[in-house]
Amino acid sequence: MNSSVHRAFSFGRVTAITGNTVTGLVRLKIFYGLLLFALLLIGASAFMARMTFQQEFLILKDVGLGAMSIFTSLLAVLAAAQLLPQEIEERTAYTVLAKPVSRFEYLVGKLFGVFLLLALNIIAMAAMFFVVLFLREQTVLTETTRAMSAEQSAEALGSIQAAAFNPNLVSGIAVIYVKACLLASLTLFVSTFASSTIFTFIVMAFVYFIGHLQAIAREYWLQTNAAGWLTKSFLALVALTFPDLQLFNLTDDIVAGNAIPLPLLLRTIALGSFYCAFYLALAWAAFFRKEL
Repeated sequence: MNSSVHRAFSFGRVTAITGNTVTGLVRLKIFYGLLLFALLLIGASAFMARMTFQQEFLILKDVGLGAMSIFTSLLAVLAAAQLLPQEIEERTAYTVLAKPVSRFEYLVGKLFGVFLLLALNIIAMAAMFFVVLFLREQTVLTETTRAMSAEQSAEALGSIQAAAFNPNLVSGIAVIYVKACLLASLTLFVSTFASSTIFTFIVMAFVYFIGHLQAIAREYWLQTNAAGWLTKSFLALVALTFPDLQLFNLTDDIVAGNAIPLPLLLRTIALGSFYCAFYLALAWAAFFRKEL
């Protein structure tokens, strides 16, 4: 194969691979199963026991954002874990790489395909979430208007609207998407050297829990031990290798209605983007040396 063919990075080739990847992923039954289950969970949250409207909206947001986070993360791992092993087993990768397509373009196209699938997934769940929230808000507004006089209901209606919607919901959904993209990038990297898809799932399960627990462990070691340079170096290595997924957990503040500062939002998105690029580079380095 002529190596000069691959010198120029082609967005056209990446777009073609991305489109084929999305087409293949949306045919998977697991995609519709996860999406349907998440939508049912979000929809069912509207029929929970009635409480004060503040408590009810808190639960609706907690369930909705929690379902989006869990199922989008799970879909990211499931989708990315199957890409390389399945295409290598079916020899589809050989056919694509035999054409004027570099391995880097191949990986980028595959990863962007997963990103697009995750975007479609979270848009569908967010739409369901906002519909449920809007319908419940209208019901509470109607009930409040009937139960109070015009003077009394004016302030109450404002409180209800403030409790139902706030701009932080959109920010929270964006962070959930970035977290899922990060997990997809890491899963793709693991799949480049994994011996099987099951092995990739097992590794990612450990990574997921380590990512959520490392902040607690880091705080414990720094507070209860004499943190020398060796300890700090080890903790820095762990933080770089295993992303601190707790940094992407802004759900509690969003549910409580606390404002998320713009610098924090941008810093979180930038961190997620860095990890996506970092794991893509590692995946390319491993895939470049892989014998096909």
